[in-house]
Amino acid sequence: MSAGRAGFFLSFEGIDGSGKSTQVRKLAEHLRARGLTVRLTREPGGSEGAEDIRKLVLEGDGDRWSPETEILLFTAARRDHMERVILPALAAGEVVICDRFADSTRMYQGLASAEMRGLVDQLHDLMIGREPDLTLLIDMDPETGLARALGRQGGEERFEARGIAWQRQMRAGFLDLAKAHPDRIRVVDGAGEIDQVAAEIAAVVDGALA
Repeated sequence: MSAGRAGFFLSFEGIDGSGKSTQVRKLAEHLRARGLTVRLTREPGGSEGAEDIRKLVLEGDGDRWSPETEILLFTAARRDHMERVILPALAAGEVVICDRFADSTRMYQGLASAEMRGLVDQLHDLMIGREPDLTLLIDMDPETGLARALGRQGGEERFEARGIAWQRQMRAGFLDLAKAHPDRIRVVDGAGEIDQVAAEIAAVVDGALA
């Protein structure tokens, strides 16, 4: 798979209800105001085939799929997303902002066991082959995040339904991931006012693009 390094690839991560989607839109507005071409996308999804898989993995009972099956579904969706959306946009010199990427799979499926985490990384290396240039991890209190996520009532609460213990485990996992990859992952406190958080994110991204 071609690396397509002409553009800049950003991902947003965080627990459910951390405010990622809002901050993704805020950052896109900021960068477009600077005259940059921005491609907004999301995972799971982002391409026609990946959006079909999104319905399979985010709806239904929490134990609908085994961790192994979920990893394969997410990897298939990501491969299609990369081929059809992300890599062409990067090759055209665009800034790609993705709401979740491989780090979410490392957490949601990889936390099941050390073996599952290893499988996630193996499949990623084999079928995807690259990481974002910069990942913004929005850190959020798990109780607050879960309340926000469940309040959306959008029909995609399969993972949120696992409860607060799961949210706490996810937050700890994301923070550990940030410590392991400090050159790529920047942690942003999501507890502040929306515009305050957006300003901090914009400063980080402006610095990276410079």
